[in-house]
Amino acid sequence: MIVGLDMGGTHVDAVIIENKKIIKSIKKPTNRDDLFNSIWTTLDELLLGHNPSKIKRINLSTTISTNAIVESKISKVGMMIQSGPGLSQDFLTCGDETVFLSGSTDHRGRIVSDLNHIEIKKGIQLFQQKNIHACAVITKFSTRNPSHELEIKQILEKNFSTITMGHSLSGKLNFPRRVFTSYLNEAVRHTFYDFSTNIQKSIKDKKIDAPIFILKADGGTMSLSAAENQPVETILSGPAASLMGMKALCPTNKDALLLDIGGTTTDIFFLAQGEPLLEPIGIQIGPYKTLVRATYSASIGIGGDSCITVENGKLKIGPKREGIPYAFGGPKPTPTDAMILLGFIEGNQEKALDAMNLLASSLKQSPEQLAYKILDIMGDQIKKQVDQTLQKINSKPVYTVKDFLYLEKIEPKQIYMIGGPAKVLSPIIENKFHLPCTYPENYDIANAIGAALAKPTTEITLLADTSEGFLSVPELGIYEDIGNHYTLDMAKKRAFELLKESALLLGAQEDEIEPEMIEENSFPMVRGFSTSGQNIRLKVQMKPTLLHSI
Repeated sequence: MIVGLDMGGTHVDAVIIENKKIIKSIKKPTNRDDLFNSIWTTLDELLLGHNPSKIKRINLSTTISTNAIVESKISKVGMMIQSGPGLSQDFLTCGDETVFLSGSTDHRGRIVSDLNHIEIKKGIQLFQQKNIHACAVITKFSTRNPSHELEIKQILEKNFSTITMGHSLSGKLNFPRRVFTSYLNEAVRHTFYDFSTNIQKSIKDKKIDAPIFILKADGGTMSLSAAENQPVETILSGPAASLMGMKALCPTNKDALLLDIGGTTTDIFFLAQGEPLLEPIGIQIGPYKTLVRATYSASIGIGGDSCITVENGKLKIGPKREGIPYAFGGPKPTPTDAMILLGFIEGNQEKALDAMNLLASSLKQSPEQLAYKILDIMGDQIKKQVDQTLQKINSKPVYTVKDFLYLEKIEPKQIYMIGGPAKVLSPIIENKFHLPCTYPENYDIANAIGAALAKPTTEITLLADTSEGFLSVPELGIYEDIGNHYTLDMAKKRAFELLKESALLLGAQEDEIEPEMIEENSFPMVRGFSTSGQNIRLKVQMKPTLLHSI
C-alpha cells in the first residue's frame, strides 16, 4: 500500500493506493493554526481499519515551509557572505544580520586571497549578541572550490546549532540566487525539523514501519531525513502534487492547460507536447529568487471559498478567503454558496440563499441570477490570468523537465481541471476558452493521488577541469583529483554512478532510478597556442515521473 497526502490551504486530502487502485480516500478541513494536527488526524482516520504493516511508502505534500516564509514564522539567521571583488554587496543583504568577509576564489576554483579569521570572530560575536542560532555561509564560486565555506563552517560549528553551506544546495553558478536559497533553507529548517520530528514520533506510535517522503517543488520526492537538511526543496510542494495528480489522471502528448481550482486559489500549469514546463533557473518566493528547481506554475487568489464582496456596484471575488462558505457557517458569501444554491453541489440551500441575498440587495438581481453571475466572473478571472501567464511564457524560451528548448509557442489544445469546483466550472471554462475541457474521475482528490505516485527526483552537476586536475559535484560535496587524460566518457560514467548514489540516499529504490543526461559540454582550455586541458560540464537528472498509473 502507498499512502499519499496533500495539505492544501483549505483541505487535507489523502488516499491509499494498492495494486494500482484507490482503495480509500478522505478529505478533511485544514486547521491553519495547527498544520501538524491537520495532517495527523487525516492520516489517523485514513488508516483506520487497515493493516499498518502493509504500508510500503508514505508521500506527503506539505505547506509547512511555504507557510513559514509567507507568514514570516521563520528562524533568525546570520549570513556570512564572501562576495569577492567586482560585485555590489547591498542587494545580497538578507537574514537578520549579514557579515561580508574578505578573501576570494576565482571562476576556476583557485584561491585568490585567504579568509580573515578576525572578521569571522567578530561575526560570531555579533550573531551571539543578536541571539541568532542558525547561520548560512556562501562564498562566490564555492561550487568550484568549497574550501572557504568548509573552513568557515568548521569555525562556526562550536557556537551554532545549524549551518547551511551554499555549495551544498545546487551546482548552478548564480551567486545571488545561491545566497537567497541558503538563507531560506536556514530560515525554515527549525520549523521543518519540528514538523518532521512530530510526524516520525506519531508514525512510530502507530507502529508503522514505512519510509516517509516529502514532495519537492519539481514534482519529485525526497526522504524525510534528506528534507530536514534541505527543507527549502519542499517549498511549493502543493502545486507539484497538483501537477503530478493531473499527469496521473489526464495523460496527454499535446500542448495543454491544467487548472487546479481549490478552496483558496487556482493553480495554473501548462504542458508542452505533454511535458510539464520547468523553471530554468529556480523559483521565486516573495522577494527571493532561488536555485530551487521547480515546475512552472502561476496562481490566482480565487477558489470555491473566496470571499465575495460588492465594491462600487460590482461583484469582487477574492483574493482573500475569510473562512468556510456561508452555507456551512462561514462569515461571508463565497462561490461555493452560489454552487449550493443552484443545486450543483450539496449543502444548506437556505443558508446559501441567505448568502446570495446579502449581495443581491444592492445589485437588483435575483439570488439565482447572481449565483450564475458569480460563476461567470470566476471563469473570466481565470481566463484573464491564464492569458497573461501564457503571453509571459511565450515571450521567452520554454523549458520542460527535459530542459529542452522549444522554438514554437505553446498553444493549448485541451484543458484539464481538478479540485472541488472542477465539475461545476468545467462547462464555463470550456465556453470561455473555446477549447474542450474535461475533469477526470477522482478530480476532487487528484492532489493526494499525485503525491502518492510521485517518484524521488534528483539532479547533479559534474564539473571536471583537467588542466587544474580536479572534479567536483557540489550538490554531493564531492571534490576529487583527476589526471590530465580524463575524458568526457569517463566523466559521463562517473556522473551516472553519482546520480545513482544520490538517488539511493534520497530513498529511491534500485528499480526506480532512470538517469537522464540533460546537459553535456566539453571545452578545450587554451594556454598560449596550445590546448592545456578540457573543461567538462555535465548535468544529470532523475526527472519527475510517476511510480505507476492508476
